[in-house]
Amino acid sequence: MVVFPKSKINLGLLITGKRPDGFHNIESILYPVDLCDALEVVENTEGSETDVLAVTGNELPGRTGDNLVFKAVDKLRETHSFPFLKIHLHKKIPSGAGLGGGSSDAASILRLINRTYSLLPDPDVLKKIAGNIGSDCPFFIDSRPAFASGRGDVLSPLVSFLRGFHILLLNPGIRISTGEAYADCEPQSPLIRLTEMVTRPIAEWKELIINDFEKTIFKKYPLIGSIKQALYNAGALYGSMSGSGSVVYGIFRDEPRIPEDLKEYVIYSGEL
Repeated sequence: MVVFPKSKINLGLLITGKRPDGFHNIESILYPVDLCDALEVVENTEGSETDVLAVTGNELPGRTGDNLVFKAVDKLRETHSFPFLKIHLHKKIPSGAGLGGGSSDAASILRLINRTYSLLPDPDVLKKIAGNIGSDCPFFIDSRPAFASGRGDVLSPLVSFLRGFHILLLNPGIRISTGEAYADCEPQSPLIRLTEMVTRPIAEWKELIINDFEKTIFKKYPLIGSIKQALYNAGALYGSMSGSGSVVYGIFRDEPRIPEDLKEYVIYSGEL
């Protein structure tokens, strides 16, 4: 059983307030991108009553036991019975980059186990379980465009309004923790909803749609801001840091010619 967990970008990210539970309320539009990890799962037939995870590809920080894939399996085992598993995760989505790779891996294994063993007929129950693992996880149960609010786990589906446009993902290789990104944020209420902003021509988004993390992250890591400007210089209709960074993306009308000074950072180029 093999699945390919997708990544996502944030079209705008507005921090609207601090919550009593210590999290922040946000508003963002999450949009899936076809930069994928690979997740292979087979039953553990070696007689060991434990799940086994092997990770290849991009290096992941921390212990294997802390991986969100393991946490997702453990969370599902709290209420449902299924065989122990051998899991192979091959990482292409960089971690700490704002693309939701870990959340996507966790959601994908939930979907795979649920489908294989027919555990939950209601997808909303699976999303609730996913929300206990990470704020982005419920989005990846469907991996469809959505307006996100609350902690990012309250989702309103949207049509695929960027179909046919081209995206370029650039990774400066700077790992930014979520805590670091939120440390200097200043919550504020938006004057215009993101769902209204994205109905405007994409050429207008540069002046309308912002990521609240950019203000402080660009000061701390000027390279990230310079990459965003380089994307505009290369003809991007819209460019932004995704989530809490550090990956920056550019949306183009057609497949772009990648300038020499950007080629070392490119991790994905394709249609949306």
